[in-house]
Amino acid sequence: MRRSADEAQRTRDRIVSTAVTQASGAGLSGLTIGSLAEALGMSKAGVVGPFGSRAELQLAALAKAVEMFTEAVVTPGLAAEPGLARLHTVIDHWCDYLADSPFPNGCFVTAASCELDGRPGELRTYLRDVVVRWRLFLREQIATAQSAGDLRTDLDPDDLVSGLAGLAMSVNQEIQLLGDDRAAARGRGLMYALVGGERRP
Repeated sequence: MRRSADEAQRTRDRIVSTAVTQASGAGLSGLTIGSLAEALGMSKAGVVGPFGSRAELQLAALAKAVEMFTEAVVTPGLAAEPGLARLHTVIDHWCDYLADSPFPNGCFVTAASCELDGRPGELRTYLRDVVVRWRLFLREQIATAQSAGDLRTDLDPDDLVSGLAGLAMSVNQEIQLLGDDRAAARGRGLMYALVGGERRP
């Protein structure tokens, strides 16, 4: 029984990994059971079975992409001291993630935000909650740095969060659309200038 459950989980993980890669290129709306079945060498029923529906498979792919971002950017940040040191660490890993994205078309969350922002539904609601939590995390680090005297208190935390998010989206576009090899380094420097502190080499 245990072996069967492990095999089922491995199959599910394999489907989700392939779904994330395909959705990165075609978008979540372009993710089809047929294309996944062909890529995986499985039947359509075998692909959709572990999820129950295409919508749940799309949600699983989005959740996996968010998990990958969290592991690449947030988790390393949590290992640093709260406040400006943590914020700088997050910026470093954020820009590294944009420069060397695990997805063919760059930041999955950015692409999904553009795709889903005008499409009400479960996917949009899930993604909105993810983005809200991410922005609150950034705001918390900014507020902590201000309380510690490491960051000017006359700067509005929400303005800084918007600035950081905007720079990240710009960097993603410059890398993916414009092919600018200097985009990540430029974005890192601009983010550091925005929140204070010298850019790391």
